[in-house]
Amino acid sequence: MEKIIPITQAEVLADYKIKLHFEDNTQKTIDLKPFLKEGVSSALKEVSFFRQVKIENGYLCWPNGYDICAVTAYEGLSN
Repeated sequence: MEKIIPITQAEVLADYKIKLHFEDNTQKTIDLKPFLKEGVSSALKEVSFFRQVKIENGYLCWPNGYDICAVTAYEGLSN
């Protein structure tokens, strides 16, 4: 079983990137642009909506229910 290291801070950068800070002091930058296609993720194409990202229970979350778990973000996203 993988250890979940919660996200503690998220900084929205240009071009759909987010700099993440984790509970273990690791920092990573993830690029979400390749994942903004159809369905619930398509709302994030609107930059003002993308910038509404929040951290809830160590996960990245948006108002429409789209989320990214800490394990996925920590290990790196692949499209």
